[in-house]
Amino acid sequence: MERRAAIIATLPLLVGVGRSRAAADDNALVARLREGRVAVLLRHSITDPGIGDPPEFKLDACSTQRNLSAEGRAQAQRIGAWFNARGLVPARVRSSAWCRCLDTGMLAFRRAEPWPALNSFFGEASAREQQSAALAAALAEIAPQRFEVWVTHQVNITALTTEFAAMGEACLVESAAPSGARVIARSRFGG
Repeated sequence: MERRAAIIATLPLLVGVGRSRAAADDNALVARLREGRVAVLLRHSITDPGIGDPPEFKLDACSTQRNLSAEGRAQAQRIGAWFNARGLVPARVRSSAWCRCLDTGMLAFRRAEPWPALNSFFGEASAREQQSAALAAALAEIAPQRFEVWVTHQVNITALTTEFAAMGEACLVESAAPSGARVIARSRFGG
């Protein structure tokens, strides 16, 4: 009983430590975004259940694809709110042509420019090297005091960074040789 009381008594202290660390991490992330020369490699928000897309899906028909769930739409809006609250405006918001990615970009940032280099190559590994090279080249061209948001798929993020991002999670990346990208932070941006 005494041990339980001691643990309960320390909970407010532990919660406070967690909050201050989160605030410090948040401040460092904001500072790094303002410094620029980085991309936020964002995996699309939460989708309806499943992996990949149904057979016979069509890129120009959202109804044939796996799409954002209600939770995913809310998550994308929270991500956008995080950026807005900090006065952070991406120089560009690029997206895979898949509806779940375009919708994530539109809900979070009110814009999303389709870019084939971000398209999923799930089940089509031959595109991996070419698309990853295009992303690495574009990353090297981002100017100081500018950052871009790239909304894409898990396979694209893993190919470029070796990291596995959950839906709605992002890797903040900067240009680096020889792989082309180095992960400097991971975040859900309030999502």
